[in-house]
Amino acid sequence: MSMGASTPEPAALAGRVILVAGANGALGESVARACVSAGANVVLLGRRVPRLQRLHDALVAMGSQPAIYPLDLLGASAADYAQMAARIGEACGRLDGIVHAAAEFQGLTPLANTEPVEFAQALHVNVTAPFALTQACLPMLRRAADSAVVFVLDDPARVGRAYWGGYGVSKFALRGMMQVWADELENSPVRVSALQPGPMQTGLRAKAFMTEPPGTWPPADAYAGACVHLLSPAGAAHRGQVWTPRIDGSQPPAVAVSIDLPMAPAGGVS
Repeated sequence: MSMGASTPEPAALAGRVILVAGANGALGESVARACVSAGANVVLLGRRVPRLQRLHDALVAMGSQPAIYPLDLLGASAADYAQMAARIGEACGRLDGIVHAAAEFQGLTPLANTEPVEFAQALHVNVTAPFALTQACLPMLRRAADSAVVFVLDDPARVGRAYWGGYGVSKFALRGMMQVWADELENSPVRVSALQPGPMQTGLRAKAFMTEPPGTWPPADAYAGACVHLLSPAGAAHRGQVWTPRIDGSQPPAVAVSIDLPMAPAGGVS
């Protein structure tokens, strides 16, 4: 199935409020734009305020009224998430979906050389934060007639191998958490599923594959339409599942790629 940013029905998310965590990253930004194109109002959550502001202005130009909620997932507490949920409720009156697109990746490093604090940070941002955010927003999601939580996963065949460290471990944990949430909410209005994109051009991938030629893979917006699909009522077909949609152009000719291991990897939340 081909699913790109241009394919969602214009009214697929009409009247819905969607929270995009990691809206300052490549995929999060693309998803926010696609949600607005599909009729949703979006709450942009991230830690890079200037980038969020630029996205906000672009969405306003599209005729939307987005909201910005600055939050650093690495340092956020349960109280911070509770306050976030309360403010979204006050400002928007409802919440119909969450996209967990934020990710912490410090770079490819052997586990033997990984600092414990960096390992813990990856688990916190990539697993604990999505758990706490979902938990805080669950009462609002339950009040909606139909709502969705979408986790963004990575290919276990790749990140379950050498050097992927805390990021790789966290993506396995996130997959398990998605399944637990989906099972617990099976008989509720809250649909839980996961999007597992194929390779795409993001800052995270550039850190991992430093010598990969630009343009080897599609941009992140190639998968934004698939995320809208999971958020919409049509996403019920993927409830409790991990979906890897086929994207036209996602299978370029094979390119020899070497993996560079940085001596002092730089981190960040994408």
